[in-house]
Amino acid sequence: MSRISITQLEEMKQKGEKIAMLTSYDASFTRQIEEAGIETILIGDSLGMVIQGHDSTIPVTVDDIVYHVSNVARVSRRALLIADMPFLSDSSPQKALATAKRLMKEGGAQMVKLEGAGERLAVIETLASHSVPVCGHLGLLPQSVFLLGGYRVQGREEQEAQQMLNDAIAIQDAGAQMLVLECVPRRLAEEISKALVIPVIGIGAGAACDGQVLVVYDMLGITPGKLPKFVKNFLEGSGSVAAALKSYNREVKEGTFPESEHAFL
Repeated sequence: MSRISITQLEEMKQKGEKIAMLTSYDASFTRQIEEAGIETILIGDSLGMVIQGHDSTIPVTVDDIVYHVSNVARVSRRALLIADMPFLSDSSPQKALATAKRLMKEGGAQMVKLEGAGERLAVIETLASHSVPVCGHLGLLPQSVFLLGGYRVQGREEQEAQQMLNDAIAIQDAGAQMLVLECVPRRLAEEISKALVIPVIGIGAGAACDGQVLVVYDMLGITPGKLPKFVKNFLEGSGSVAAALKSYNREVKEGTFPESEHAFL
């Protein structure tokens, strides 16, 4: 079984084939996610909330991500593994290079993900120039949640939407090979997806993105409390975790998830 490559994901976008992504933080979930046929696994700093019990992703360290990436990489055979760069671990190009080195050499990631544009563009350029594959992230930025005033939809105002489109193009031009859009109005997400050559993965960004990602604990209904609007509980009625994961993959591929009730206007 060969590893999914970035080139294959780009070809899927060109052919109009949807890309499925889920988070994983350990060996057991990774095995089941890969058996379900899901192409990409994100070892996200969301682990700070769903694994460690924090109320944000801010406390997550590079050591934490390296540990969980290594858990995933140890058993992974097919999915492209993407590791989040924790809060302030990418605050300068040189610091980002050091973080990426650890995530890839010690952890086993094949791509790193970082949030935002602006000053981050120089970081992306530096990483790309050193052969580090990069996934950008726009919209709701969990690491900036205190600056943004909470977990809310981004890009509803015309000026804000135009800036996000400009940032998306700039991120691509800086050398990123993938982009995640989180909590973005579906029409804006569609516009950005069409404007970019690189795959655009949505979470709360509507069905027109090139693929979808969810936190695995959310889509299995394990996360306590009220689930975000963009989440569907795939375990309900599925009978098993394995069946739920396959259902998620199938619905993403068919374009039946997310439905309008999971998107923002």
